[in-house]
Amino acid sequence: MDALIIGFSGFFILLGIAGSFLPIIPGPLTSWFGLFLLRFSSIVKIENRFLILCFCIALFIFLLDNIIPILGAKKFGGGRGSTVGSSLGIIIGILFLGPFGLIIGPFCGAFLGELYVNQNNKKGALKAAFGALIGFLTGVFLKLLIGLAFAYYFIKILWEFRTQLF
Repeated sequence: MDALIIGFSGFFILLGIAGSFLPIIPGPLTSWFGLFLLRFSSIVKIENRFLILCFCIALFIFLLDNIIPILGAKKFGGGRGSTVGSSLGIIIGILFLGPFGLIIGPFCGAFLGELYVNQNNKKGALKAAFGALIGFLTGVFLKLLIGLAFAYYFIKILWEFRTQLF
């Protein structure tokens, strides 16, 4: 039974890392769920404080990931049009372009949204689009970083209990 729990735990951690790039999967929370599953192994012992701390970090990054592209667009001079356009661009980009829509969608959405609001300001719309793209890539980087950190702790925990496991 422990091997099954460890296998599912590892699967969810890897799925969380993939979720760093795929917006359908909440990456940090999925990786945390992998650590949480590991808690149910009869051999591996994980402290509750560690799980609570990891959950708070995962939830914070998950929430921050939804705000960063908006902040990026605003930082580069974008307004409501670029923030709404960036959000819609992610959804439409994924639907029609798949993984490439993750990068192209927020950029084009922010550009078109800002251009719609300020039709004479193409330069400002382009700056806002770059801001949204930088914000999106920052969110991906943070999610990947947390997913890899959770994977590191997964391996570290298994290494500590290797004599009981194998």
